Amino acid sequence: MRIALLAHVRQPIRQPFLGGMEAHGWYLAEGLVARGHEVVLFASGDSDPRFTIDPVLPVHYEAVFPWAEHHGKPELIAHVDAGYAAACDRIARGGFDVVHNNSLHRFPLEPRRTAQVPTVTSLHVPPYDALHHFVRTSPSPTHRLTVTSASQMKAWWPNGAPPEASVLHNAIDPAAWPFVAKGNGEAVWCGRITPNKGPHLAIQAARAAGIPLTLFGAIEDPDYHAAAVAPLLDGTIRYGGHLDGTTLAQELGKASVFLFTPCWDEPFGLVAIEAMACGLPVAAFDQGAAREVVGEAGIVAPPGDVVALAQAIGQAMAIPRAVPRRRVEAHFARDLWLDRCEALYAQVRAARPDAMAA
Repeated sequence: MRIALLAHVRQPIRQPFLGGMEAHGWYLAEGLVARGHEVVLFASGDSDPRFTIDPVLPVHYEAVFPWAEHHGKPELIAHVDAGYAAACDRIARGGFDVVHNNSLHRFPLEPRRTAQVPTVTSLHVPPYDALHHFVRTSPSPTHRLTVTSASQMKAWWPNGAPPEASVLHNAIDPAAWPFVAKGNGEAVWCGRITPNKGPHLAIQAARAAGIPLTLFGAIEDPDYHAAAVAPLLDGTIRYGGHLDGTTLAQELGKASVFLFTPCWDEPFGLVAIEAMACGLPVAAFDQGAAREVVGEAGIVAPPGDVVALAQAIGQAMAIPRAVPRRRVEAHFARDLWLDRCEALYAQVRAARPDAMAA
């Protein structure tokens, strides 16, 4: 198939990833190309050059209009709208069999576009006002929507989802996150360093449990990092940097437990399954999709309860490391995910009027 992958453009689709959306787009492009599909990645022009890129914007928009300063401002909205309008027009003329839309933008949801080029839209966030109406009115035979978890499905459609919506869990290539049979007795945390990811609470829980902790990830909110994270770093609590996937996998595999501390309705939690693939059981806050993702591979504590999380750390470390690895292989392996994607592409393609007539 000739597939257009339409990405979010806040950050480039390249390693090291800022977060799960960028990782999702990269893994999807890599996996579909490996399966022999012709893939064009519509993303920022500074994305990974190993892919065929048709730039939505010359560079990711944070480089021009930092989100923290321009969120909701007309100049940022106009900049992004212009890029997606032109990109959607190029897709319509590009002879694509299907679009996989990860943009979180309203233009690719327009019925006139999804009727012309069959579309699968993946939603990576809880519902929010700027997109909610467009999502709710967009399902059709040639437009299917996916969410990353059952909890996210309930958030988007509390009164019941349309038949065109389904859960498509995120996934990773287990081979890229090698299993390590024994850890070093320490904890690890990974994610964007920002309040809603809760690294300060992970530090507090690790201290209460008497276990060393290393944090990895991009410092998305420098003010928060300076006020709430950096002052807590010492000989047992350290920051290990923002790493590419290969290096991060090596670091994760050394540890004995992964701390997952969402402070919002986390739609999935890709970092958790990366750690689980390396053999790490998880101690997590029971927020968003955490319980659904972690399952038997971890212990969950009430949201924001540091004392309970500290207790969960010790309980999680008693889980055999083969358990989290098996859970990833059974539920979150990339080949299972790509099979589902290809099935969705076939469904929307078959619903085109010309296909139905044939």
